[in-house]
Amino acid sequence: MSTAFIIFLVLAFFIFMSSFFTVKQQSSVIIERFGKFQSVRNSGLQLKIPLVDRLAGRVNLKIQQLDVIIETKTRDNVFIKMKVSVQFKVIQEKVYEAFYKLEYPHDQITSYVFDVVRAEVPKLKLDDVFERKDDIAVAVKRELNEAMSAYGYDIINTLVTDIDPDIQVKNAMNRINAADREKTAAEFEAESSRIRIVAKAKAEAESKRLQGQGIADQRREIARGLVESVEVLNQVGINSQEASALIVVTQHYDTLQSIGSDTNSNLILLPNSPQAGSDMLNNMVASFTASNQVGEMMKKGNKKIEKPKQTPRQSGYEDDVQPDVQQ
Repeated sequence: MSTAFIIFLVLAFFIFMSSFFTVKQQSSVIIERFGKFQSVRNSGLQLKIPLVDRLAGRVNLKIQQLDVIIETKTRDNVFIKMKVSVQFKVIQEKVYEAFYKLEYPHDQITSYVFDVVRAEVPKLKLDDVFERKDDIAVAVKRELNEAMSAYGYDIINTLVTDIDPDIQVKNAMNRINAADREKTAAEFEAESSRIRIVAKAKAEAESKRLQGQGIADQRREIARGLVESVEVLNQVGINSQEASALIVVTQHYDTLQSIGSDTNSNLILLPNSPQAGSDMLNNMVASFTASNQVGEMMKKGNKKIEKPKQTPRQSGYEDDVQPDVQQ
């Protein structure tokens, strides 16, 4: 077997093998014949004419994501950076359009995102941008779908994933938020203090009321006890004045006893001599006796001062006139 024949067999084998190729799942292959589009091949084992057909390119059918960072300004002239994530894929039935009509799809999508975001954000204030970021994402998706569907691309979703204002603006927003929270905290603390003060005042008022009621009940019971004590002493031949003096002296000694039993008391009772009790009793009895004498003398003086009553008929003239009046 000659060498030329061996070389021919080797070349024929490689040419035969090159006529087979495989296409991966979720991808398509463009076949061209002499530079002209021939067909689109999907996943699996495929066959082409060697030296005539060639693989012009592969198209990915998976969902892809493109992150676009845009710098724009809001209605209140605050410059922000926004990150918009675009999820898209090639429509399997429009692989031809995706491969031949659009050479740089990422650049095309980026341009549309820039155009929509810079048209929507300047209409909103900074706070509204954060609140309405979903509306911006919907507007971007709607615009991209209208533009990219003609090129064989389907926009799955658009997400505004980041809104980054200038560092000074963020610091100012943080200070405003902190001040607002401090104001709210101060209001709650003031309300709490007011509630505590009102509750304390009500408790003190109730305590004073109950204390006054207790003192009144105590004095009422003391008075009732004094009345009962005087009645008992009257039954054994002691009059009311002596009984009152005896009760006062008894309370005096009870007070001295209570003062002496308290080790921490700094109360001093003056005068405090051994004969203070008897002196007090004698003084009270003498005072009661003197007051009784003064009362008796005042009664006698009032009786002497009283004038006799005049009779209706003071002279005989009335007797003489009476008959004439009757006539």
